[in-house]
Amino acid sequence: MTEVGDILWEPSAGGLSGPLGAFLGTEGPRLGVSSKTYDDLYRASITKIGPFWRSVARFCQLAGDLGDRDLVGELPDAVFFPDGFINYAQEAYLRFHDPACIVKADESGMLEHVEAHEFWRAVAQLAASLQAAGVGVGDRVAGYLPNIYEAVVGLFATASIGAIWSCTSPDFGVGAVVDRFRQIEPKVVLAVTEYRYGGRLIDRRTTLHSILDELPSVRTVIVAGSADGLPRGAWSLLSFDEAIEGERPLIFARVPFNHPLWVLYSSGTTGVPKAIVHSHGGIVLEHKKVLELQNEIADGSTFFWYSSTGWMMWNFLMGGLLVGASIVLYDGSPGYPDLGQLWRLIDRAGIDFFGVSAPFLRSSQVGGVDPRSLIHGTSLRAIGSTGAPLTIDGFDWVYRHVPGPVQLISASGGTDVCTAFLGSSPMHPTRAGLIAAPALGVAVAAFDESGTPVVGTMGELVITEPMPSMPIWFWNDGDRSRYHEAYFAKYPGVWRHGDWVTFYADGSSVIYGRSDSTLNRGGVRMGTAEFYRVVEAIKGVQEALVIDTSALDRTGELILFLVLTPTAVEEEVVQQVRAALRRELSPRHVPDRFFMVSEVPKTLNGKKLEVPIRRLFLGEQLADVASSDSVANPGVLSEFEELARLARP
Repeated sequence: MTEVGDILWEPSAGGLSGPLGAFLGTEGPRLGVSSKTYDDLYRASITKIGPFWRSVARFCQLAGDLGDRDLVGELPDAVFFPDGFINYAQEAYLRFHDPACIVKADESGMLEHVEAHEFWRAVAQLAASLQAAGVGVGDRVAGYLPNIYEAVVGLFATASIGAIWSCTSPDFGVGAVVDRFRQIEPKVVLAVTEYRYGGRLIDRRTTLHSILDELPSVRTVIVAGSADGLPRGAWSLLSFDEAIEGERPLIFARVPFNHPLWVLYSSGTTGVPKAIVHSHGGIVLEHKKVLELQNEIADGSTFFWYSSTGWMMWNFLMGGLLVGASIVLYDGSPGYPDLGQLWRLIDRAGIDFFGVSAPFLRSSQVGGVDPRSLIHGTSLRAIGSTGAPLTIDGFDWVYRHVPGPVQLISASGGTDVCTAFLGSSPMHPTRAGLIAAPALGVAVAAFDESGTPVVGTMGELVITEPMPSMPIWFWNDGDRSRYHEAYFAKYPGVWRHGDWVTFYADGSSVIYGRSDSTLNRGGVRMGTAEFYRVVEAIKGVQEALVIDTSALDRTGELILFLVLTPTAVEEEVVQQVRAALRRELSPRHVPDRFFMVSEVPKTLNGKKLEVPIRRLFLGEQLADVASSDSVANPGVLSEFEELARLARP
């Protein structure tokens, strides 16, 4: 039986043979680090902040000019390299070249390779077409695209001319897209009129037309695929193939280090999403650091992360070009035609870093997938897991069923910084149930209610020093008041991320879920992830969602929603859940009510809707707690609405 902290994988030769070891050798002395330990380097990275990031730039071959000043000011208004000039696309161009390529894959089994030189030719032509459409430095280009090659060309063409990119997935509804894009007023939209998912061809012509009708700023629409049947509007229409015709030179606009690169969005489940703006320089430095130093993704790597374009992990995957890796795009459902599809892709594409979500690993486990029977090559060296806490059971399943040796990297971060705060490195073993280490350059801590750092006890995850990939602002937030309120209202001058975490003396950690969905039973606070660790390990439970309707002035109910496997017997599962929670957590964490449901409602990025469902059961109206356009499976909301009605006294 695997226990918390059990070592499941260990680095060879201390993990010093790769880029991180080389960085310690060349840049460590400049930072006052004479040892070859991660801990000493980490301390230097959060105390000598400006010099550390300058070292990253030097080691990772940054082409941009950082200027003379490293860091000006403190949180919440710190500014990195205010005199610097850079271009995200140019940084990728100088590393991403043949034989590196972009690998296109989809549900049909298609696998195609686009060589780097052909990709950059397409980027140059699309950039010229964008300029011809009136797009200049600081203008916005929006994508309504699945995870396809055209989306990658769109991002890098937009960045190359100093314009600002933003993208959503075509499974987003009209309201969700308009709520995002109307804020930024794009001049050009790159879009598809249909996409495939789960074996179905889904037509989006009417949806796309409705979206464009709500975006009067749009002058040109570039369609990837067929535009037949798309109603005409006030915009001009161009096919993607037409937009990349010609042989125009590739150009790069050098922009200030803190010039906007792209706009990402918060989930928007209960209102207009926050439009989060990241910078060219901040993203370049952060992604070079985390990919090359922390994860050893560089020249010769083949990097994959399953993601839609509406999740920050797509932007993270794009960082592979910054370090010279080949990247693999997968368009479609991870479960079609079966849950072995992505596992088979490892051999077919020669993937060495395989990134997925913790829920995908859970689905593979519950679905009886055996990767050992599907992976026959030797390319795979690491699996990345994020999107939700990975349970001990998940760690155990990977090491029982995935051929190795393979490093399992459980990581936690967020859209807000487009990276991980917590993860691993080539120098850290994989230990069951634990995130191995804080990321370099990220001054993380756990704070109690009074703002005192705690170790060995659950607290609020906070960042006490600036990071270059922190947002430069929210869109339409001129005085930055919304930005300050989002992160700095509780602990002035300290970034509060909104997760519960426990840090241990060795730097490892456990994430327990969002702090606004805490289970508070008899004064004992618990994150939902710890609850799911117990419940979802029980045979017959496919997935679970838990809410606590307690408030400061009263004790409420602990309500558990269960999705059962087809052969499970409800009474037996409920009995096992009660016993396991009583045994492994406490009697007070046994639910007051159980509901069997068809699905767990999730955001478009796959996060469980814990807070909206809690509010629904506290008596609020469904329309006030969740926008159907921002929910991946909105049909299930009516099921929960009815359960909430029946649960009221």
